[in-house]
Amino acid sequence: MEFLRGYTGLEQDKRILYTPTPFAKKNLIYLQEAGELCANSAHMSQRDYLRSYLVIVVMDGAGKVSYKGKQYTVHAGDCIFLDCTNEYSHTPLGERWLFKWAHFTGGNVREIYDNYVHNGGKPCFHTRNYQMLADILTELYNLAQDDSGLNDMLLYQKLVSLLVLLSQESREQDEGIGFERGIRDMLSIKQYLDQNYQEKISLDLLADKFYVNKFYMTRIFKKQYGISIVNYLTQVRITHAKRMLRFTDVPIETISQECGMSDANYFSRVFRKVEGTSPGEFRKMWQGT
Repeated sequence: MEFLRGYTGLEQDKRILYTPTPFAKKNLIYLQEAGELCANSAHMSQRDYLRSYLVIVVMDGAGKVSYKGKQYTVHAGDCIFLDCTNEYSHTPLGERWLFKWAHFTGGNVREIYDNYVHNGGKPCFHTRNYQMLADILTELYNLAQDDSGLNDMLLYQKLVSLLVLLSQESREQDEGIGFERGIRDMLSIKQYLDQNYQEKISLDLLADKFYVNKFYMTRIFKKQYGISIVNYLTQVRITHAKRMLRFTDVPIETISQECGMSDANYFSRVFRKVEGTSPGEFRKMWQGT
């Protein structure tokens, strides 16, 4: 690791460069750099195709961010989350711009970032979790100064916490009151599926029952819960089936009916697709444990 502190007349920079172990590079999400920057209007940072993901939390002042051909203005309380394989730049607006930041990569960050974008996450947004995000960035900086043998794992834990918060944010970055009402509707639909999975349920039935457009319903449910309605219903049914297979001697044909799938052959195909084994094999493996 390397500590860098400096004042150039244009900016005051406090950062740490972190070198993870080979184990961390192979298996974990790992930190590359972290720090805090106080810059004035003469400062500009620009990069292209950097194999990294960048999170910035703006503490004070304002700045301009250019990313994938779009311009964003950010202020205190805003967050920036970028895939740095794309060209980006940022520069202060006004005399002072203060922010905390971290670069990281590894593991399945690309898939997590793609899911963040798919669920509506934006490169720049105002965050309700401002203090929590800022605290994690501070903790990353502090942890990176420690030579503990557990350091990579502790940094990984903090980075996962950071990504969880950002993933939650992606589900809140939609359109105001209408979206909030949609979230309440999705909770009602989810509860209905939890309680009535034994019944024959279709998207058209749900749309009619909850007075909501079918296509809007499928989009918002997936955004809120990260899974489609059809797959969620399957998940609920298979979970119930697993419970019965483990803790009862009820025949598989009866279990399929009680899980809302009257065709036992279809039930077995779905079960194998989800669990990688047949219902009978699952029962044999797990009963008595």
